[in-house]
Amino acid sequence: MLSPSFLSRWPPPLLLLLLSPWPVWTATPTGTPSARDCPEACACAPGGQANCSGRALPGVPAGLSLSIRELLLDHNRVRALLPGAFVGAGGLLRLDLRENGLRWVHARAFWGLSALQELDLSANQLEALVPGTFASLRALCKLSLADNRLARLEPTVLGALPLLRALSLHDNELTALAPGVLAGLPALSSLRLRGNPWACGCALRPLCAWLRRHPRPTPGLQTLNLLTALPDTAFRHCVQPLTPRDRVVVYTLGPVSFLASLATCLALGSVLTAWRTRRQRATTCRTWRPPLNLGLREASAAEPGSPAATAQV
Repeated sequence: MLSPSFLSRWPPPLLLLLLSPWPVWTATPTGTPSARDCPEACACAPGGQANCSGRALPGVPAGLSLSIRELLLDHNRVRALLPGAFVGAGGLLRLDLRENGLRWVHARAFWGLSALQELDLSANQLEALVPGTFASLRALCKLSLADNRLARLEPTVLGALPLLRALSLHDNELTALAPGVLAGLPALSSLRLRGNPWACGCALRPLCAWLRRHPRPTPGLQTLNLLTALPDTAFRHCVQPLTPRDRVVVYTLGPVSFLASLATCLALGSVLTAWRTRRQRATTCRTWRPPLNLGLREASAAEPGSPAATAQV
């Protein structure tokens, strides 16, 4: 039996735990998935890694938890990413989706991954990305879209990623980068562009301007020397893109000008038609003459002594 002096050494809360008849469970350390937190199709390791590589998975496995920090889904058969595909994995820091034959990504596929820092979508079959695809990934530092089929990348696809340092776009089908694609990436220092069929034209102007503003390449930055050497004066013949205000003016005045021109043409056509009709009538009246026999009859009827003349008198 415990003596009163022994019991007085322990604080009341700890004493209650010691004397409690029910078992006490300890929480699993954060970042180490337990067997219950690990997806059934994956193998989890200490440190929060869930390895699902090369398991012929047709989709993102269910049962993702906050304790997973690294999810390896490369070399599977994930053809599409549906909305909320990674629900429950809010603590994810690295996501690998290489070589899945991925063709389509929903705009809300990555929602909830606000802590994600690295995303690898390389070696897939992506031909286009919808606006807002990466808008929720504000902590993203590294993004790879290499070795896909992207022919165009809109500014709204990347959005504003203030922490993105490395962007891989090599081995795609890009002929140019749309204006504004790199504007929302203030921390970008590594840009990989090789293996694209760049078209030498006015569409390269934004990319050349960005390369000139970053003249000191870091070890990861692959600068295109020929593009960097092109000054802005080389694009003097190019038409400047319209500002939003200019577009509003054009879209407003365009239909109004068209309708005004149409009304003017109709009015002028009506006036011209009326003038021609009036002129034709006047010409017809001037050229008309009475028949000759009718004139003779009227003359004979008007001779003195004739019955008609007598009747008239």
